[in-house]
Amino acid sequence: MVQSGRPVNSYRIGEAAAMLGVSADTMRRWVDAGRLAAERDDNGHRIVPGAQLAAFARELARPENAEAAGRPSSARNRFRGIVTHVVLGDVAAQVEIQAGPFRVVSLISRESAEELGLEPGAPAVAVVKSTNVVVEPG
Repeated sequence: MVQSGRPVNSYRIGEAAAMLGVSADTMRRWVDAGRLAAERDDNGHRIVPGAQLAAFARELARPENAEAAGRPSSARNRFRGIVTHVVLGDVAAQVEIQAGPFRVVSLISRESAEELGLEPGAPAVAVVKSTNVVVEPG
């Protein structure tokens, strides 16, 4: 089936990049380097077949390819970013991290926030497992 001059479940470079949270330039470099196959649609635009994009996304997310390689963890969702806001209470701290287009908010102990040096501008990694967010120094 073809839709708008391209097969269904295929994505233009910019769409594919947005799905993986990278720039279109990064996606083009990956295609040019042969890491990801792309085809041309009827208008000459490069498109990535959906099944290939899905397989590539899974490969990128494999633990051995993840940023946290070397630190065993059962959590698989890591959001590297920058601390944008911290509210310290008597016992708890609210920590906000901007990780690409994602705003991640975590409630942790005040002691942990202070020990990790979490303050606006500090790098941090939000590690998400189920409904818990663990904040690690970046």
